[in-house]
Amino acid sequence: MIDVLFIILFVVSVAIAYSSYQARAIEQAFPNVGELTDVGGFRMNAVYLPRPPAADLPPLVFIHGASGNLRDQLEAFEAPLHERAEMLFVDRPGHGYSERGGPENALPSGQADAIARLMDKRGIESAIIVGHSFGGAIAAAFALRHPERTIGLLFLAPATHPWPGGVDWYYTLAAMPVIGWLFSHAFVIPAGLRRLEQGTIGVFRPNARPAGYVEKTAPALVLRPHAFRNNAADVANLLDYVKTQAPRYREIAAPTVIITGDSDDIVLEELHSRGLARDIAGAELITIRNLGHKPDYIATDVAIAALERLAGRPRDLQHVARRAEQRIAGILPAT
Repeated sequence: MIDVLFIILFVVSVAIAYSSYQARAIEQAFPNVGELTDVGGFRMNAVYLPRPPAADLPPLVFIHGASGNLRDQLEAFEAPLHERAEMLFVDRPGHGYSERGGPENALPSGQADAIARLMDKRGIESAIIVGHSFGGAIAAAFALRHPERTIGLLFLAPATHPWPGGVDWYYTLAAMPVIGWLFSHAFVIPAGLRRLEQGTIGVFRPNARPAGYVEKTAPALVLRPHAFRNNAADVANLLDYVKTQAPRYREIAAPTVIITGDSDDIVLEELHSRGLARDIAGAELITIRNLGHKPDYIATDVAIAALERLAGRPRDLQHVARRAEQRIAGILPAT
């Protein structure tokens, strides 16, 4: 019995040491590209692009989804929006290189407040808030808690409403106090590195993952033990949170556009996107055929047209969406 216990402890110790080594290697491969700013007791990381002289859009704040970091939205939008707007790409509290802060940051409401404080530090009075996936819940929380600072809302494949069932077992396990620490420090990196390739392909399915996506957006950062535990807590808390908050979405008055795909197997559009369109008065729902969970990459042109619409320009978003469908189907050339 003692020999068996010794072997178990030895294996776990080796796994923890290996994970610690790999976590450092991940950070060396993907160093911080943002700047840390104190937002009241902890520091948030962000890439801030000041307002350019020829800006034709209001300030834009981009909020990434679960398992992500600021590089995801930065890679999708920085180049096509170059010189058009003041932009803030944030690492959500506890993600990327942002510190976690207090327990309130395990909920979208706390993260929305932290983003508002970061905007203060950058002199951004109000902005169009762009939320992808889990970031959609934070964008909705921002609009509820800071309506005077919300010029408009762009939801991209958002996760905002209750869904049947729960969450994947590993999120629940990783969020637990003691066993979660052990699981995250010993087993997540070895398993996660093996699944990273197929996992990122699955996020884009049925669309093709863009070339170089893994190298450019650093999804491996979430495998670091502290980041994985924070991500797990976010996901594990989301269902109960949206059960209480979804009835309040009717209070949102900001102009709203929702872009979703009819082939999204990660966040079901019939529950979340249609739910938002039902709940927010005047919201425009754009459903794109054969689009999965990444409209930020596969339908970037539709998202930019939506930003222009939220900025007050006349844009026929349904027409832009139909052209995106033709491009996805191969009828029109890729742009």
